Amino acid sequence: MMGRLHIGFLHPGAMGVSLAATARNSGHVAYWVSQGRSPETRGRAEEHGLAELPTIARLCEICSVIVSVCPPHAAADVAEQVSACSFKGIYADVNAISPQRAECIGRSVTASGAQFVDGGIIGGPAWKPGATWLYLSGPAADGVAECFAAGPLATEVIGEQIGRASALKMCYAANTKGTTALLCAIVAAAERMGVREELEKQWSRGGSDFAERTLSRIRRVTAKAWRFSGEMDEIASTFEAAGMPGGFHLAAGDIYRRISRFKGADPIPGIEEVLRALVDSDRSA
Repeated sequence: MMGRLHIGFLHPGAMGVSLAATARNSGHVAYWVSQGRSPETRGRAEEHGLAELPTIARLCEICSVIVSVCPPHAAADVAEQVSACSFKGIYADVNAISPQRAECIGRSVTASGAQFVDGGIIGGPAWKPGATWLYLSGPAADGVAECFAAGPLATEVIGEQIGRASALKMCYAANTKGTTALLCAIVAAAERMGVREELEKQWSRGGSDFAERTLSRIRRVTAKAWRFSGEMDEIASTFEAAGMPGGFHLAAGDIYRRISRFKGADPIPGIEEVLRALVDSDRSA
């Protein structure tokens, strides 16, 4: 793959629009589909110079590469919409899904005549060099890496086997996002049993700022909890397929669902409000 490419992004949320911006930095044209999307999505797309197309069918006609960046639960549906248009280019699923789901989506995409690339993103939206990595696997992975050659998104191809990139993403997020869910549960339990003050005092011994950082971490994760709940379910499936118990991350998914009500909250909620949501959900269960 050489020259200026036409690359579609389904759908440009906070992460997707940053990938699209890297594609534009690399000399390519980035497209988005406006049908059924929110005013917020339109605002992001227009701010970062994405070209608008009315439908997925039109996107499939124009683009040689399509990148899917959506919540885990929507990954299969988005792929099916593209497959239904008989897309023949490269389809890259870079969502937080299990290797098994990536393999399943890959079979569906290739059956309709497209090439499939498995991807996993580690880091936040890619606006700074050295902060966000896109791992890719599959026979056409090098072609997708070329789409982002100029950065700031960094890419790394880790083989031709579909599922490898998703497996790496799942294992990485099992720690980062799984640990945050565990801390939510710990602090909420301490609050429920009336020992939160003592716990925070213990965490702060020796001048440690662990208590302060933990409370900030719990507050900040509320903005993405609605998305992380599905990711925890994907991690649980990944672990079970690898012969490891999936129960911890199923519980982590429940933790995130309890605070998913804070999606879009501005300003972010205070710690007391977050803990009430965690504890009250338990009482109503």
